[in-house]
Amino acid sequence: MVGFVSPRTGAPLRQDGDALVSAAGESVPVVRAIPRFVGSEGYASAFGLQWNLHSQTQLDSRLGANLSRTRLERCLGMPLEMLAGLRVLEAGCGAGRFTELLVRAGALVHAIDLSTAVDANRRNIGDARNYVVAQADLRDLPFPARTFDVVLCLGVLQHTPSPEASIAALWRMVAPGGLLVIDHYTWTLSRLTKLGPLYRQVLKRLPPARAKRITDVLVDVFFPLHWAVRRTKILQQLLSRVSPCLSNCHIYTELTRAQHEDWCRLDTYDELTDHFKRLRSVRSIRQTLVALGGVQIQALRYYHVVEARCRKPGGTPCVG
Repeated sequence: MVGFVSPRTGAPLRQDGDALVSAAGESVPVVRAIPRFVGSEGYASAFGLQWNLHSQTQLDSRLGANLSRTRLERCLGMPLEMLAGLRVLEAGCGAGRFTELLVRAGALVHAIDLSTAVDANRRNIGDARNYVVAQADLRDLPFPARTFDVVLCLGVLQHTPSPEASIAALWRMVAPGGLLVIDHYTWTLSRLTKLGPLYRQVLKRLPPARAKRITDVLVDVFFPLHWAVRRTKILQQLLSRVSPCLSNCHIYTELTRAQHEDWCRLDTYDELTDHFKRLRSVRSIRQTLVALGGVQIQALRYYHVVEARCRKPGGTPCVG
């Protein structure tokens, strides 16, 4: 496993009681077995609330489906089994929908999140020997540069102050010959024809707990309608124009009504309370990766998301 270093000085850190310390006297608190390089307040606090309340909503192991595995393997461009023994950094790990799959595949997983989602992540993953988790900022990572065979960041970049700066910080962690795997929201016509953005302008300014109560009420009102018209595409599309709720009843047909409702509560809160919601095109993501020096770049649109990966020149490719 990769050892922690000080994000400020790069000095190695070692465990000393309930802290990680450096020879220069730097100290990072370890709370509930998780190093905390950042505090829990700030623009990511709403994410911490949602992942602790919905800690198992998206886990394949709970759903009895392979929704997360399918997405992860599509973004990686390879079966998960090919990650066995490789050093993997998962930036923005949330409650662990991808973490559990990476750990089970035998990767050496280093998971970080800016929010208290790390607590939910650790509860879900446990004490696996090939897994460590820390609360840290992906723009100021507590690892040596050029260390990881795979750096993975899914569902995160659009919520950061500067996606380009965030991608550059992740790129610094990729070892020569290693792989960077990311995704990012992109523009869609439907974003201009829905009422959700109007709700968001109000809800994102409220304390997270209050905003969650309001989005739950919205789901109570609108989700039964989404479920009722799930088999009628035109009615589902029309409803989505006026409903602020995000529902995939018409897509993930293998899930039960209760599972869909739980996922709707999570996604609706996520959609309407995020502090930043950046949008980038396939072209702009590709240009960012080219500017960093990436090779074997692949960037494709998948519904409302750009999924991209590239390799760092030099070394011997460890995967793919």
